[in-house]
Amino acid sequence: MATLHWQNPDVEVHKLVVGPVDNNVFVVRCRHTGEAVLIDAANEHERLLELCTALGVRRVLETHGHWDHIQAVPAMRDAGYEVAVTALDAPRLKEVGYDVLLDDKEVIEVGRV
Repeated sequence: MATLHWQNPDVEVHKLVVGPVDNNVFVVRCRHTGEAVLIDAANEHERLLELCTALGVRRVLETHGHWDHIQAVPAMRDAGYEVAVTALDAPRLKEVGYDVLLDDKEVIEVGRV
């Protein structure tokens, strides 16, 4: 399971290492509202789904479209999670799919964070 990587009174950051190249994936969670996002659905979708269920994640944010950061995207989408990616990297997710295009400098709020 993930470890609590960092926290303050407003936010928790949980870290999980997955896949054959030890990718770091993170969950950012607002401590006030419980809203949470997964950063990069890299690999090992079973572990990611367990983590996301436990922490109340509803959305996946892909930092970029490299193969080692997107392997679990199809399973996350099949499980009902919305996947967001920037327009620059959207072509790299063509085969695995995505749901939302983000502007390059868009500010993403997670609860009150």
